[in-house]
Amino acid sequence: MVLNDVGDTSLLLGSQDVPPVREYNAEGRSPFLLTCDHYGRLIPRVLGDLGLPESELVRHIAWDIGIAGVAEMLSKHLGAHLIAQRYSRLVIDCNRPPDVASSIPLISETTTIPGNEGIAREAAELRRTQIFDPYHRRIGAIIDARRERKMPTILISLHSFTPVYAGIARPWHIGTLYQRDKLLPPLLLQLLRAESDLVVGDNEPYAVSDQTDYTIPVHAEARGLMNTGIEIRQDLISDQAGEKAWADRLARILGEVETIFRSRQVI
Repeated sequence: MVLNDVGDTSLLLGSQDVPPVREYNAEGRSPFLLTCDHYGRLIPRVLGDLGLPESELVRHIAWDIGIAGVAEMLSKHLGAHLIAQRYSRLVIDCNRPPDVASSIPLISETTTIPGNEGIAREAAELRRTQIFDPYHRRIGAIIDARRERKMPTILISLHSFTPVYAGIARPWHIGTLYQRDKLLPPLLLQLLRAESDLVVGDNEPYAVSDQTDYTIPVHAEARGLMNTGIEIRQDLISDQAGEKAWADRLARILGEVETIFRSRQVI
């Protein structure tokens, strides 16, 4: 069912709903801090199914398919702290500025989201204060705590992308996404392109910007942290074997990044 009165702001996350933030390896000492904005596809019980059939809620419009498994295994391999967000991007997109239209989408790809139509300002604000804000407050608090402990921090924002979008096939196996960082993305691109079996996107299939992204601009760029977004094509991580293969590969490559940066005394 869908919430009947989209202006009802008396409750969003109830006692049967889980907190929006999930963390792994909080004591990890790696310089890499992993974030996963579209880790989960949960919907608060009071919102029902947002008016969508289950077939839509398992698609890429609802979450980043496969990235949860990759992120968890990568966190373990690297000894890196992972902060993940459990709720569907259809409820509120935690990698969009809250004031843009795509924050609570009315249409995703070609799918209309009935439960987001006519949403009152107060109801939209509740989604922000109960899901978006706790997630980003936690990321900010972790970065601040690491800085106080004089721990280097390199932010890696993990995502996945659909192999076909709006009827257009995407050839890349993996892409690096960035905007202002001039240190990490070129090195990561070099190491990924040294893998003979990969088609690597340079700011493909998306590029980071202040208008279309939140995690990297706000948490990394505003603090002067090295950073990159990583996008993996979803058909490559659609099962546990694929998730493991990509977690293993990324752990090896990011290990090389850390070794190089330490030799250059960048971290």
